[in-house]
Formats: sequence, structure tokens, C-alpha cells
Amino acid sequence: MSDLRILVVGAGATGGYFGGRLLQAGRDVTFLVRPRRAALLRERGLRIAGLGEDTVLEPPLVETGALRETYDLVLLAVKATGLASAIDDFAPAVGPGTLILPFLNGLAHLDKLDARFGKAAVLGGVAKVQTTIDDDGAIRRLGPLQSLAFGARVDPAPERLAAVEAALDGAGFPATADKAITEAMWAKWVFIAAIGAVNSLMRATIGDVVAVPGGVAFAEAVVAEAAAVAEAAGYPVPAADLEATRRTVTDPGTGGSSLYRDLLGGHPVEGEQIFGDLTARARELGIAVPLLDLVTLQLSVHQHRIG
Repeated sequence: MSDLRILVVGAGATGGYFGGRLLQAGRDVTFLVRPRRAALLRERGLRIAGLGEDTVLEPPLVETGALRETYDLVLLAVKATGLASAIDDFAPAVGPGTLILPFLNGLAHLDKLDARFGKAAVLGGVAKVQTTIDDDGAIRRLGPLQSLAFGARVDPAPERLAAVEAALDGAGFPATADKAITEAMWAKWVFIAAIGAVNSLMRATIGDVVAVPGGVAFAEAVVAEAAAVAEAAGYPVPAADLEATRRTVTDPGTGGSSLYRDLLGGHPVEGEQIFGDLTARARELGIAVPLLDLVTLQLSVHQHRIG
């Protein structure tokens, strides 16, 4: 059993799910949330539902602006659009020995966290989970996928990384210490960029896209562009991961990504984090990515329109 004090920043579909599982496993977990979310959690509890489960937890909470104590481990699971304010919110929790484990999409967040807290304090992380937030605030599982991977980007004291592994292990989901965490982050980036681009450009689920002539070829072209950027950057996607991405974006049973759901709902999207940064790196590396450029422009227009 780990004795790390863990602060989970964000009690949404990702942070709420994994934080809830850690709480169930007896870890010392506190959620840092905004007042509105705090009020809802106090009234209804942290509910995890779906796939035959309906669990309600009473999570320890601290509201933004009221944080005074430092923690051993900060799990950061917020949208990229809320990163800047989240950094200010959880900064009081970061002491000399604190490690920060972010589970954001892409890589751009690492530069911001490094600048504020130092690279040695910021781990790399990959969260995989199929969840969403219901209208009543419950976290709903949409599929069985649930795993965390993490690793150091610079050499930390071995005992610190071992403590993180002990804290995350045995909480009901696979948690893997990955010595090649940056490669794993790139592989996920290619995956979410591919599925998000196909959904967004066609304004349709993957199943609808691949059901028409040219749909499969289009989806495969998107995957090829994203994978080419990763390879040029020095982080080629492993063959098994790349094949899994291709299968997903050409599978008639695949629906829509969370970015696509946000887009259809008229909500802010992580266009810059997922696509803007990826296409900027492509330009620096001399890689042509016309489809990714188009989705970047499209999502920029969406952001401009909703304000």
C-alpha cells in the first residue's frame, strides 16, 4: 500500500475515473475542483456508471483557491484549454519533492509545466479510458479500456519513481512504468489525431466515413500524415500500435472521439493542442500534411465562432 498523498486535478471523465479507482483502492486521494463541480460532488457523490457498474464515492475535495498543503504526487487530467488556469490552481500543492503526472493529449503541455515547475518534476503520462460525463455529472464508461502509463523524462531518483508505481499499482486498472514514455505519448498523439481528424473533417462517425467509396482511403491517408510527423521527429510509432490505429479508423464499428463530441456540441475543442502543435512540428520538419492542416484550420474557425 502506498502512503503517497495524491492530488487529482480535475474530476472529469479521466481524472474522476482514475482518481475514483485510486480512492476505492484505499489511496490517500484528494480532488482539486472548481466550486460548481465541488457542489455537485458533495450533493451527489462521485458516481462511476456503465458496463454493469453503478458506484458512488464520497471523495475528499479541496476547492480552487483554497489549496494550502503540498502533495507528493499531482495527477493532472484537464483539457488543454484549461491548462493555464489549472497550473495556477495546483501550484500551491507543489513542494520540493512533488512529482507531477499529466495526462493531457499531445506534448505541448510539457513545455508549459517544465517552465513553471522544472523538467525533473514533470513525468510523462498516457491515459487510455473510454469515459464521458453524463448530464447529471456522473462518469460513464463507454468501453472496457482503462490503463495508465507513466515514466521519467529525465533521470529521477529511483525511489521516487518506484513510489509512484506503488501508488498506482493494484487500483483496478493496469498502471505501467514505461522507460520509453515519450514514444508512448507520440503513439497516442498519432491515434487521437487520426480519429479526431477523420471525425471532424467529415462531420461523421468513423463507421459512416468508411461506409462510402473513398472513406477507407481517406482515413488511411490521415493516419499516414500523422505517423510521418512522429517518424520525422524521431519517435516512429511501433508497428503494432500503428496497425491498431489503422484498424480503429477503418473499423465500421468505431464511432466518434471526445473531440468530435465537443465539436458537435459547440464546446471548446483541443484543436491547437492536438493539431496545431502537430502541424507546426510538421512544418519545422519539412513534412507535408494537407489533411491535418485542413482540420487545424477548421477547428480554429470553430473556436473563433464560439468565442
